[in-house]
Amino acid sequence: MGGADGIRGTDGRDRSGGHRVHIGSFTSAGGRGITTADVDPATGALTLLSTTDAVADPSYLALDRGAGVLYAVSETEQGAVAAFRSTPDGLAVLGPAVQVGGAGPTHLSVAGRRLLTANYTSGSVSSLPLAADGTVSGPASVLVHRGSGPDASRQERPHAHQVLPDPSGRWVLSVDLGTDSVRVCAPDPATGALRLHGETALRAGTGSRHLVFHPDGEVVYVLHELEPQLAVCRWNAGSGQLEPIGEVPVAPAAAPGAVRAHPSAVVASPDGRFVWAAVRGADTVVTLSLAEGAGKPRLTESVACGGSWPRDLAADPSGRRLYAANERSGDVTWFDVDPLTGRPRRAGSVAVPAATCVLFA
Repeated sequence: MGGADGIRGTDGRDRSGGHRVHIGSFTSAGGRGITTADVDPATGALTLLSTTDAVADPSYLALDRGAGVLYAVSETEQGAVAAFRSTPDGLAVLGPAVQVGGAGPTHLSVAGRRLLTANYTSGSVSSLPLAADGTVSGPASVLVHRGSGPDASRQERPHAHQVLPDPSGRWVLSVDLGTDSVRVCAPDPATGALRLHGETALRAGTGSRHLVFHPDGEVVYVLHELEPQLAVCRWNAGSGQLEPIGEVPVAPAAAPGAVRAHPSAVVASPDGRFVWAAVRGADTVVTLSLAEGAGKPRLTESVACGGSWPRDLAADPSGRRLYAANERSGDVTWFDVDPLTGRPRRAGSVAVPAATCVLFA
């Protein structure tokens, strides 16, 4: 695989004065790997700068902002992670990719001096040490999930889909589609290995995929993939307990023979007033108002995602815009957000083949 390839403006400078974004994609489906783009601060428009295919299928990305290092999973059977640093010519890979000890990693996050991955195919989560310069090393410490769900085609065994630290930094939560549950882990202070603290069961057959914390840190929204529902949970950072308190639909029930809705990504606005979700199949971005309280989201809007199969959804740091990575149509579409209603309005798009995630740098 090659290194950085220029698209437009390969000097790598942020001429706009705005933010940068990194966009992951499936190289096995024609994607370019990781694409870096400028964000126009006035319009939100993306200008593509460079790409790198130094790692296969970098479907999800994470950033260590302190070290200025970008991390990518390699969602392959021999699951791995790679680290990158920005240079004037694009992203430069920092050493060889490191195996995570699990297959098909779909998500990763930084937790202190550890890099965490959720390994979908093998149903496990991994923890790898990070050096002071941001490089990754092994071997990985692996926690294997146990269990299954009622959907024989999708829940025959565990399928860890997301892993991330809670806002307090004391706990790590892993979301498992195969077992309809969220596991709470406590990192070992000496080794960084994840130790199971508790497991919260959600409604059977819903296929828990991703979660997001409300900015107050006390409410968690868990998006299901196998049913278009959002579970609302209370989070107690003191005890490390997650308690389900309700559910709200993010798409209407499918009519017989209709295309099923498969929700993918959930985002909370920085001001805590809205939650947004991307729904594949329906190919929509939905808005849920939190006007009645963080624990009582209410579906208020549903708009077209601007393409097909929105695998990821990201908000800019201000919460004024949303960006959908539309995998099957091969584009990233951006939306202006109405400050009063939270309703997204399509503002533009750019071609990014097999796009899978958007990360603000």
